[in-house]
Amino acid sequence: MTPEAAEVISLQVLTWLVRNDNLCNIFLGASGASVDDLRTRAADVDFQGSVLQFLLMDDQWVTGFCDDHGLDYHSPSMALQSLPGQGTPHWT
Repeated sequence: MTPEAAEVISLQVLTWLVRNDNLCNIFLGASGASVDDLRTRAADVDFQGSVLQFLLMDDQWVTGFCDDHGLDYHSPSMALQSLPGQGTPHWT
């Protein structure tokens, strides 16, 4: 996955979270982000990574997002790995 495609998925996740008031409030509480941060930091790769990491905390969130967007269930994880500076090293 290209970094650009990963950014698109992270922005789709952010939009999906914002449209779900309960989940958005959980994200804001867990991340310490503000409502203003949702707008002003959306293009920040580190913020995008935190959005993807949050989604990946719960399988139901992952499947709900992916089902709504017609994506493979591995797409959010692949997106996180593809964002600059967000991937975990592979030692093999």
